[in-house]
Amino acid sequence: MSTQHFLLKITTLIYFLIILQPTLIFANCTCEPRDNKYNHQAKHKALSYKLIAISSILCASALGVILPILLKNFKSLQKNDYSSLHFLIKAFAAGVILATGFIHILPDAFESLTSPCLSKEIWGSFPFAGFFAMMSTVFTLMLESLASGYHSRAGLRKAQPVNIGDDDDHEENDGRHGQGQGHDGPQIMLERSNSSSLIRHRLISQVLELGILVHSVIIGISLGTTENPKTIKPLIIALSFHQFFEGMGLGGCISQAKYKAKTITIMVLFFTLTTPTGIAIGMMITKGYNDQSSAALIVQGVLNSASAGILIYMALVDLLATDFMDPKLHTSFKLQVIVNVSLVLGACCMSLLAKWGGT
Repeated sequence: MSTQHFLLKITTLIYFLIILQPTLIFANCTCEPRDNKYNHQAKHKALSYKLIAISSILCASALGVILPILLKNFKSLQKNDYSSLHFLIKAFAAGVILATGFIHILPDAFESLTSPCLSKEIWGSFPFAGFFAMMSTVFTLMLESLASGYHSRAGLRKAQPVNIGDDDDHEENDGRHGQGQGHDGPQIMLERSNSSSLIRHRLISQVLELGILVHSVIIGISLGTTENPKTIKPLIIALSFHQFFEGMGLGGCISQAKYKAKTITIMVLFFTLTTPTGIAIGMMITKGYNDQSSAALIVQGVLNSASAGILIYMALVDLLATDFMDPKLHTSFKLQVIVNVSLVLGACCMSLLAKWGGT
């Protein structure tokens, strides 16, 4: 089983585990639920807003993740034009993902794990949110390194010549190998480099999607359990933009990974359906779910911390560092300036959503 297929299955398993986690968090609350004093009319209005949120976020997520994939396959775009557009899209998306980790997710994790509803002796004596974010960053680095090393060693083993016969045949084979290496060596090295790059892009896309899915489920459940129409109304627009921008970042990584149509479809569907599914689950468990219970706060805080660490690492190391050190970008000062502006614009747009929608 290849590493990318293994990671895809692991992502699927974790996705369903996260989806099921709210069913484990009902009682044992130490604080009162936030939205427990709204009348029937307000709850009916909130339900209408939730249904609107599901359709709006579904469309925004699908459009965001599909757009970069379609742009790469749009034949009327010239190669050089797409290369510039590709840098702009990835810089903007990286800024969005970076702001998502720092502005949207990590503060929520600190808020959950430092809540007065939790024991101060345990959770108040150590910055657990920062610790879990750091460990998820380290784990992501280790995972990438181990996977890349595995494929590099596998490629070297496949490249070893198999010598069969006596010493004369061995010498003859070595001579032929030496003659052929002069012509085919660069081609073999190029193919090996392309294969390694493709594997890395696939690993990046899968780990990035995992980090996004964790956060998407949590915000979906939070919206689904909210009974205050005044809270839900601004979240519809904010989360729609939130998912659209995140989808652009993920779609850019998926397009670089050159997956088959079936794998692309699966990854697109996972991202598109995660937040609406979380909202639907939140709607079903509204009566029994208490987001201020100790269990809910701990689960949300730990998952948000891990998600923030993954997204921050992916944005800085796998998206920004790779593209900003690319020789193609260094050949054009104008393109460098535009890409930097695109990065700042993406980060600022996503940061403003946190102020606007309170996410």
